[in-house]
Amino acid sequence: MAEMSGAYMIEEIQANIQTGDALKARLVLDQLGEVDKKTQNRLIHELLRGDVAFTVPLLNYLVTKYPDLVAGLPIIRETLISNLIAYPDILLKSLANPEIADKRVMIETAGELKFEEATPALIELLGQTGNPETIRLIIDNMGLIGDPESTNTLTDYLYAADRDLIIAAIHALGQIGTNTAMHRLAERMGTDNELDLIILGIFAEVQDQISLEKLNDTLRSHYAHMRIYAKDELVRIGSKSVPVLIENLKEGDSDLLIHTLNVLGEIGDESAIMPIRTLLNTVPRNPNVRFAAYEALALLPLRKGAYTLAAGLTDGEDHVCTAAARAIDRNFNEILAAGIKNMIRAQTDEARHIVKIIVNAQVDNIFLSLATEDFFQELALIYLPHAHRDIKEHYIALLKEKELVDFAAKISGAQFEKKTRVKVCAVDDSRMILNIYKATLHELGFDPVLFEFPAGALEWLAKEKPALVLTDLNMPEISGIELTRRIRALHTMEELPVIMVTTQSDVQDHEAAAAAGVNTILIKPFNADSLRAAMGKYIKVS
Repeated sequence: MAEMSGAYMIEEIQANIQTGDALKARLVLDQLGEVDKKTQNRLIHELLRGDVAFTVPLLNYLVTKYPDLVAGLPIIRETLISNLIAYPDILLKSLANPEIADKRVMIETAGELKFEEATPALIELLGQTGNPETIRLIIDNMGLIGDPESTNTLTDYLYAADRDLIIAAIHALGQIGTNTAMHRLAERMGTDNELDLIILGIFAEVQDQISLEKLNDTLRSHYAHMRIYAKDELVRIGSKSVPVLIENLKEGDSDLLIHTLNVLGEIGDESAIMPIRTLLNTVPRNPNVRFAAYEALALLPLRKGAYTLAAGLTDGEDHVCTAAARAIDRNFNEILAAGIKNMIRAQTDEARHIVKIIVNAQVDNIFLSLATEDFFQELALIYLPHAHRDIKEHYIALLKEKELVDFAAKISGAQFEKKTRVKVCAVDDSRMILNIYKATLHELGFDPVLFEFPAGALEWLAKEKPALVLTDLNMPEISGIELTRRIRALHTMEELPVIMVTTQSDVQDHEAAAAAGVNTILIKPFNADSLRAAMGKYIKVS
């Protein structure tokens, strides 16, 4: 088309509006970039005087074909969107209009308006386009609209060849959030860990019954990172997830029981107390389950019946006894105090073992209730002189605070060890396990360096090189497998042995640990003898 003058263009656009000739109007607008700013504004002003049904396609034409030009004339885009919002029928006609090639603005406006009436038109558009970017845009905005009628269409894209479209469909179904949508997402799980984590994130936000059940089911996953994610989200959700978790306590899968008890303890909801005590009454065969049950009860307020916890002090595994001692200390009362005194008054081998547990567990309420008794002092002084320096100093300060200076003096009079010990690093998100590591590694002649969070261990390991690293598997944010991978970037298996100490018996976890560079796996619960045997393969243990 020959170059037009500004005056002629204005006359022409006025005539086009009168006759409704959109084709000629478009030819005029193609010259918009060739005229001065004043003429541009006059032309747009004249165009906007036309009927909305006539002007909307032309404004969209400018927006999509000349984006740089429109950026300098913001009124064009603003008016287009304003008209689409003010006239929903025009929006629907525009979505269905085959003469509008680029419908991005219409699609986005329908999404922003959550305009359910646009759903059929958007579904129709999906069937007409093969452009992945356009498909992604439509899916995203169908999610914003949240119309359940789009569920079946979005479900089809859960199995698309394009991964970006799969992820977009996952998020869109999550925004719809109906039971059916959650069922479709649940059915998609199991073939791709990355996609499964995205879906679990949706479940964690929606928190309906189906979502909670699927998060709960993920505690059974063969993959550590999946279990860790599910545990973290269930804890974050809190009391709402407790009824689903309690049902797990009726099952016989030890790994599931341990993960469930860990989560229930961290949530701290009192409704979990009775089911956990019921589980303990059956005396689970797996000591790790018993440990996890007492560890959970140590985090919960037992208003009645705390005396039943005393049975845990006579368990055959030191780990379980320590967890029971912590639970007792958390819920200490006069009845428990009297019961424990009776248990150790006879000064039998069992009594000596209970006192050793009390000393190493650092359970202040129990310790102070016994501190004035000569028979307790006699037994405690068998172990306190050989305990870790932190433990001795803790009790000395505690006794002095309570003005039990004679007992404090007896502990202070014990000879403190001055020799330098070899450092062993232990990483576990359970403070109770770390306390057990402190006592046990000290007993084996090492200087324990303890970390509750793997990130702190990595920071320390970047500067220090211990003789050996002990790590848990299931830890938040950084799993034991990932921790080992990062350690291996610093040291080889020969330079720095890593032992994974875990309750998990899953073969896939063990294979992943070996692939990451773990030297060996030790199944919890550990004691001085089992730890000595495992560590002795790589370093000298006294």
